[in-house]
Amino acid sequence: MTRFTIDRRTMLGTAGLGVLAAPAILSGQAFAQTAQAGAEANKGLPMDHAMPPEVNRFKLGDFEVLAIRDGFGAVPKPNETFGTDQAPDAVAALLEKNFLPADQFVNSYAPVAINTGSDLVLFDTGFGEGGRAKGNGRLIEGLAAAGYKREDVTIVVLTHMHGDHIGGLMEKGAPAFPNARYVAGQVEYDFWTDTARVGTPAENGHKGVLANVKPLAEKMTFIGDGADVASGITSMAAFGHSPGHMVFNVESAGKRLVLTADTANHYVLSLQKPDWQVRFDMDKAKAAESRRKVFDMIAADKVAFLGYHMPFPAVGYAEKFEDGYRFVPKSYQFEI
Repeated sequence: MTRFTIDRRTMLGTAGLGVLAAPAILSGQAFAQTAQAGAEANKGLPMDHAMPPEVNRFKLGDFEVLAIRDGFGAVPKPNETFGTDQAPDAVAALLEKNFLPADQFVNSYAPVAINTGSDLVLFDTGFGEGGRAKGNGRLIEGLAAAGYKREDVTIVVLTHMHGDHIGGLMEKGAPAFPNARYVAGQVEYDFWTDTARVGTPAENGHKGVLANVKPLAEKMTFIGDGADVASGITSMAAFGHSPGHMVFNVESAGKRLVLTADTANHYVLSLQKPDWQVRFDMDKAKAAESRRKVFDMIAADKVAFLGYHMPFPAVGYAEKFEDGYRFVPKSYQFEI
């Protein structure tokens, strides 16, 4: 396998928005050296958006982390998604208290790629081609903007198998990341591939997994709690949002980041009120239990986390606040 090396002078993410000008500085023919080369490698894919995709690059010890905004959209009636067991006025009041509109919220999607020096590990794949008509599915564009080709990805990890995480696995009927091996939770895969899902509310998810995940099963390693995905990357079970939902602990050279996936899906409504029910949590009680377990750890250890639906660039800290947690977005912690 080609060894990828990281130059410590690689440009770091600062503002957290917009495409960074400097691509990754990597060795070996397997990696694109510039954003132009990455775009050339992905020629033929739809890239007709008016603005380039948002990406944010930062260092984590000897690792390089790249967050990519696959897309976002405004959703009406937040109380129908968050705090579904609460009075609508209570949800509205909490939003307004945090300087947010009460009548809608923005849902954002942030896959992340981690260059460990020997692997380019991609966590989740966004909507893929099925989401592009609505402005989503921008993962491959984002990789190209950062100087990566699809062929550079060596490991694809699935935190769980909801559509906005697995939609980008296939591209025009073929694997979107042709040189990758795959890692997914055994519990999650077994649930979604089971024909018992037919005729239930999970049937569409079942069909999506059959179309996007099952064709890759021969290249997939199925894991449980505490599995080593790559050097410095370990899984942690956080079931509830989906039957086998996983989070991942990332450590390099004394620095740490927790990839929380969909443990919390709103930086106010899910964190300040972790026990409030969320529409898309499949087991609502277990999801709330996992939220508290994961964010108690993050707050106590004072470590950063990257949440798939947090405000882009989706990275921050959680501190204990009243009966829940307060989200503190990253600023320059990873630059010094």
